[in-house]
Amino acid sequence: MNLSLSDLAPPLRWTSPVQIAPLADDPQLPEAWWQSIPLDRACAVIGAQAVAGRLADLAVASWGHLQLGDILPLLRFSDPAESERTPESLGRDVVHKLFSGVFERLLEPVAEIRTVPLPQLVDELFVSLDERQRTIARDRVYAEQRATLDELAQRFSVTRERIRQIERDLRDHVEAWLASVSAGPLLAHVTWLRGRLGSAVPAEELAETVPWHRTELVSLGIPVWRFVRTLLTGYEQVDGWLIAGGADELREKTRQLFTEGPRPVAEAVAMTAQLGVREDVAERWLTSVPQLRVFDGHVMLWPRSVNEKAEAVLSVAGAPLTPEEIQERIGEDYSLVGIRNQLTADARFRRVDRNKYGLARWGGEEYLGIREMIAREIERAGGEASVNTIVTNLTSRYDVSESSVRAYSGGPGFERSQRGWIRVAAPDQPGYQPRKDVSETRRSFKSRDGRWWHRVDVNAEHLRGSGSPLPTGFAAHLGMAPGGSLTASAPSGDVVISWHNQPTMGSIRNVLAEFNASEGDHVFLTVSDGGELLTRFLPAAQPALRPLNRALHLIGYTAPVDSEAEGLRLIGARVGLPETATREEVLTRLRERGDRDILAFLGE
Repeated sequence: MNLSLSDLAPPLRWTSPVQIAPLADDPQLPEAWWQSIPLDRACAVIGAQAVAGRLADLAVASWGHLQLGDILPLLRFSDPAESERTPESLGRDVVHKLFSGVFERLLEPVAEIRTVPLPQLVDELFVSLDERQRTIARDRVYAEQRATLDELAQRFSVTRERIRQIERDLRDHVEAWLASVSAGPLLAHVTWLRGRLGSAVPAEELAETVPWHRTELVSLGIPVWRFVRTLLTGYEQVDGWLIAGGADELREKTRQLFTEGPRPVAEAVAMTAQLGVREDVAERWLTSVPQLRVFDGHVMLWPRSVNEKAEAVLSVAGAPLTPEEIQERIGEDYSLVGIRNQLTADARFRRVDRNKYGLARWGGEEYLGIREMIAREIERAGGEASVNTIVTNLTSRYDVSESSVRAYSGGPGFERSQRGWIRVAAPDQPGYQPRKDVSETRRSFKSRDGRWWHRVDVNAEHLRGSGSPLPTGFAAHLGMAPGGSLTASAPSGDVVISWHNQPTMGSIRNVLAEFNASEGDHVFLTVSDGGELLTRFLPAAQPALRPLNRALHLIGYTAPVDSEAEGLRLIGARVGLPETATREEVLTRLRERGDRDILAFLGE
């Protein structure tokens, strides 16, 4: 025999030697004897009972939750019923007795076993069967696509029950042979095979493990590996993997390895090997486990929401990224605008440059937009600062141009204190008060996060790149006043809002192109405190929608509602009314705002 104890007991291969040694070491045996010397040699030195005792101690102390058949697979053949029990349920003495029985039987001298190739040995098992038995073996018991009882019954003109009986007799015949001395070489191979496969392996590897697995059995006309597969009790085939002990359990144990955060691939492979997955297939296994992701040289739990995915991507990167880089690394069907909006709204993220975001827990200065950053530079300088110094500081730290910084420095909110120096303008007059505030402004709607958004109904002029008027109430809500301007940054290019005779928004053609928008579609937009243009795209409503749903579509709400009262409550909230507002109060607010399109769908 040239098999070590670890060849016969797979858990010894994935349990740390530090954990094994205190219970298994023996002064008469070499270090790590369980994997360095053959079992028969170890038994000759300290006795089979002592070897079984050490394995029983380990089973109770370290593998109490495993089935005995997973600890010592040979038990599945010598004692199938007990092999399904656990050390915890049986206790140390019973486990010791079972293991001793296996080792003593294994070490018995067997003088009459013929040395024949294993495919030939298996062929001899089936060659004595009649045609019906061999057909059932080939087409049902050992087939990849199993024939049904009805199909076989029709083929042989017998009943389903007769086929079932023949199959049962066939299985009894195989089980009796496996329990005989003649099956010893094959069982030894199966034991070795379990160790070779580990707890999870690509299913196709079974046929490739040894060359003769692909040899065809003359008696059945199938490759030997199909028969061998049935001897690997305790393994199940799921999604192209052979998995020992249950796929769901092993997958969950694998995921638990990464609950504390991403791990480098090399470290993740070593951790997974502790679960019995061979290192040469461990990375493939990690890739196959649902809710795990391998990228940028790390393995991590892959969450469900786009916010958490963005957080995971940044954690692995360890440095700020642009929304485009985050979208690329997530690699799923999330829009760039949606990712950008989440980065802006979620407190876990911090904008650190004009188009870069990091994690808030990293600390560091938040980028607030050019105007706000100029004000911060003036405050740091003690109340006034040189424009040249401001330009140097901001262009060296952020991705902003000198011309933009100078333009903002000379714009609203700042005033010259001396030649080349500026300070924050004194609030010598109250801010501009529009005739209607934003809640009374047509096509302006409040979302659940408290932001007010303006709805743009896309037309041919927008698609051609023309500017468009912006309601006074919404422009004032953005902090604008007559004579001022606001530049909102977007990935596709800045959008300038200016206020001369009336507020006007510059071209949003590039924004619409990102959505592949058409006439009749809608874009809801606003400007963040950091000067970023936030957008939400909504395709035109389907004509078949109910009128109430068409009305809700125009406020940006697309989920189903139970009643008109619920719909009116939602509309009221979006136009700044309390939830207790009556139907007439909602309709009155819509009339005052001029939302005639919504009123039309409400029957007004």
